[in-house]
Amino acid sequence: MKILVLGGVAAGTKAAAKLLREDRSCEVTVLTKGKDISYAGCGLPYYVGGVIEDKAQLIVNTPEKYEKLTGAKVLTETEAVAVHPAEHTVEAKDLKTGETATYSYDKLVIATGASPFVPDVPGLNVKNVFVMRTPDDAIALREAVEAGGIKRAVVAGGGFIGLEVAENLALKGVRVSVIDFAPHVLPSFLDPELCEYVENRMAEAGVMPMTGVALEGVEGAEKVEKVLTSKRAMKADALVLAIGIRPNTAFLEGSGIEMFKGTILTDGHMRTNAEDIYAAGDCAMVTNRQTGKPAWSPMGSTANISARVLAENLAGKDVTYPGVLGTGVAKLPGGINAGRTGLTETAARAEGYDVVTASAAVDDKAHYYPGADVFLIKLTADRASRKLLGVQVLGPGAVDKVTDIGVTAISLGATVDQLQGLDFAYAPPFSTAIHPFAAALNVLCNKLDGALESITPAEYAGGAAEGYEVVDCGRVPFISGKRYMGLTTIDGPMDGFGREDKILLVCNKGKQAYLAQNRLKFYGYSNTKVLEGGAAFTEFE
Repeated sequence: MKILVLGGVAAGTKAAAKLLREDRSCEVTVLTKGKDISYAGCGLPYYVGGVIEDKAQLIVNTPEKYEKLTGAKVLTETEAVAVHPAEHTVEAKDLKTGETATYSYDKLVIATGASPFVPDVPGLNVKNVFVMRTPDDAIALREAVEAGGIKRAVVAGGGFIGLEVAENLALKGVRVSVIDFAPHVLPSFLDPELCEYVENRMAEAGVMPMTGVALEGVEGAEKVEKVLTSKRAMKADALVLAIGIRPNTAFLEGSGIEMFKGTILTDGHMRTNAEDIYAAGDCAMVTNRQTGKPAWSPMGSTANISARVLAENLAGKDVTYPGVLGTGVAKLPGGINAGRTGLTETAARAEGYDVVTASAAVDDKAHYYPGADVFLIKLTADRASRKLLGVQVLGPGAVDKVTDIGVTAISLGATVDQLQGLDFAYAPPFSTAIHPFAAALNVLCNKLDGALESITPAEYAGGAAEGYEVVDCGRVPFISGKRYMGLTTIDGPMDGFGREDKILLVCNKGKQAYLAQNRLKFYGYSNTKVLEGGAAFTEFE
């Protein structure tokens, strides 16, 4: 069987290698536009910052090494320009000679990936305008920084790549600002109140976020001198474009292959609507396993997993890719990490769920262990079924472990009740006796069961606490100008408080406030609310 693979970064090389492990008799040819194959695209920002020191570490395989390892034939600098499904042929251009050749196939895999979106604004043809997609892009940016010509930079785009590049430029001593047209950084990844938390930490670290701002161009005779935005001009020595990516599928026009917004539609076997044609990676749609709707997931993890499934089906197996949960983790400016899986509160409400959320600030390891810090965890669940719908987590620690617990739970359709009491790993260097995920889960269960009556950080920001008196109930007073109620003083009727008074209990993380509410309820105080996450989520003067 003759297999032709278009694209040689993640999905294409994975599909070819896996297929040849399944069936060594296949004749597999990989055509790729670039000079490199199988490079570490997700590692590029870390080369810019010097975290990855040697540029050779970015190249996972050379074409020669890959051919020897797998048995696939690799043709670099060869760009597919047309696909003819009826004839089972592909036209491809040799970028070195300009000549076009025709390649036949029994089965075709399209894994052409995506390219950075470059907006149509003036001035982008000058020196020190960068994108971040290939090793050459990262190498060029780092060389320019180390040459001493870049002291101030603007990153256009507040998604993963933009923030990772910003963090790594800051590590090199560059003053960085991030602009984004959306109202927040990471706008589709986190709920707004968590986005604001990220923005505050960025600003504290000297990486300035400017949201609701459009890029309008660049000024400079030979190199970047100013970046023009919809709010003001910003002095800068460099502009990094990280606005987004677009699937590399223009060559499929007229092929009859079904697409949505330029992204190839596939079924659970990674087949397109065209006979004998499959697709995977950043150019292809997959499925959201919660909603069942098509989803674009331009992630290295998705590319590799879906390409593996594709290859098994090419080899004659019947394997279905169940889809994605929107899972992601990122290392962000300000010394915090972010993780998410499943539906955010915003997305869950849009899907029609009766949503209940819980926000908790919990220790990430034993509080007495060196380096202990805090996780901010937001859980989203369906009120009726009590199924976990989503997890969001911020903190300087290993947010991936909390995220991955959520991945497992949501994938198996677990309810919050089924998750309570799980035997999570514990030792002081790694976790707390009640695991951080379990601690957040307890908050959610208490809320669902009515034991906790609370206001979320988002509700507080929206004015839900109007009419309530804010009462400081931390271990020691910490909110200037507010009445203080220590937990150990609650042993009966409280002087100065009526049993019907509206009281918002606030502590540092939320736990002391919950304990205070528990006691106050016993003594007949029926109108108390706890601010979830306390001052860890919501800033107080």
